[in-house]
Amino acid sequence: MDASDEGNRLQEIAGRRRKKKWDRTAKLGDVVMSIMEKRISPGQKKFGSLIETWSDLLPAGLSEHCKIDGVLRGQLKVLVDSPVFVHELRLCSSQLLEQLQQRCPRAGIKKIKFTIG
Repeated sequence: MDASDEGNRLQEIAGRRRKKKWDRTAKLGDVVMSIMEKRISPGQKKFGSLIETWSDLLPAGLSEHCKIDGVLRGQLKVLVDSPVFVHELRLCSSQLLEQLQQRCPRAGIKKIKFTIG
């Protein structure tokens, strides 16, 4: 094998390596839509009405002091800004749970946990 053959062979190998690089550019909108379809939309379908229902169930004065933090294994976690309001929410938690279960059966809420946060 002479020097020109070696040079051609090296260029061929280098060309293959360049071809293997993928075009990693993507439109931001396409990436965001993909994430929303895969991650956010299923949760929104399942829990979107839960947030609205929660807001409807609570009196205005009480809803200002708490927010839904998440749902995990059937437990609705609610962050409350004061121990006083945690106590009030615990007093009416069985009624809140019953209403949530009736209005949002797809959410699968079995328990409500109130924490200060």
